[in-house]
Amino acid sequence: MTMSSDEAYPISRGMAPAFHGPLLAWFARHRRDLPWRRRRTAYRVWVSENMLQQTRIDQAMPYFHRFMAQFPTLAALAGAERQAVLKVWEGLGYYSRAVRMQETARYLMRERGGRFPRTYEGLLALPGIGPYSAAAIASLAFGLDHAVLDGNVIRVMARVLALPEVTDLPRTRRGLQATLDRLLPRGRAGEFNEAIMELGALVCLPARPDCGSCPLAQVCRGRAEGEPTRYPVRKAKKKLPHRHVGAGVIIDDRGRVLIARRHEDDMLGGMWEFPGGGVEEGETLPECIRRELKEELDLDVRVGPHLVTVRHTFSHFRMDLHAYWVRVTGGRPRALGCDGWKWVPRDKLDAFPFPKADQKILAAVRAAGPWPAF
Repeated sequence: MTMSSDEAYPISRGMAPAFHGPLLAWFARHRRDLPWRRRRTAYRVWVSENMLQQTRIDQAMPYFHRFMAQFPTLAALAGAERQAVLKVWEGLGYYSRAVRMQETARYLMRERGGRFPRTYEGLLALPGIGPYSAAAIASLAFGLDHAVLDGNVIRVMARVLALPEVTDLPRTRRGLQATLDRLLPRGRAGEFNEAIMELGALVCLPARPDCGSCPLAQVCRGRAEGEPTRYPVRKAKKKLPHRHVGAGVIIDDRGRVLIARRHEDDMLGGMWEFPGGGVEEGETLPECIRRELKEELDLDVRVGPHLVTVRHTFSHFRMDLHAYWVRVTGGRPRALGCDGWKWVPRDKLDAFPFPKADQKILAAVRAAGPWPAF
């Protein structure tokens, strides 16, 4: 993982000891007792890092406890039903990450006897493991000298260096990685990696950095300039497109709801949902729902009253999800635009993994009382 020295950003001759000495001393005093820091194994590090890539620590902790209780070993994860994995992951988002984790677990059980490679290069060669996860596992589980580069680390380093380059660019990240590799205290990479990530999480905050408490204050060029929040520099965000989506809560007189499972290779693949889709130009929401349920499940339906509208933001678009009560007027369900379907009693819906937006529809279904007549 070590980059060539000419890619690194310039640092002074004495910066390394002035950097990691105070940082490691600060970490020794302020290190949090987090569950993945106990009984550390490559498997536990891997699970936690997958959860933490897009989730705050306080949000991730209950998920980590539940995940490890249900899948305490690599073998348990590899042998689990996919729906059970998605159910435990429900609410974390980025569900493809959970799917890739299970595929990697199955690969390790099949090809490597359930053991992670003990080199960075071997870890990076595994399906579903990128440079960040490989460096985290290598340093934290195996004590190897590899520096991690995540969002917290990028923010700390951009401020320490007063880095004018846009940090979203691959060449900037390569430069930051090379700089960290030069700063890394040999033999203490795991401790160093956790310390700098901890600093970004507790002190070098995005909007209100606590420079007075920072162990790197004496070497931080951003602080010396008096404007640390100028860094990191990022590309201007594009305005996210806004989509309207119709969803049908299909009910019958037996107290059941018809749900559909998304294709594995679709976004949110393998999750269950209240079926529907995007509104086309000139369509009303009821027209959209009738068309989508015909295309997806080969059903003729009557669209009843509006149940709830859920607003949700994905990484690349914003969505208003409009759910309506629906009854079938003709046809039998067929999985035309989905991987499967089920009629499920209302009190059994919690057994299925739903994306976050559909969970809000589910909450409205639970609170609705008797089925509406229409």
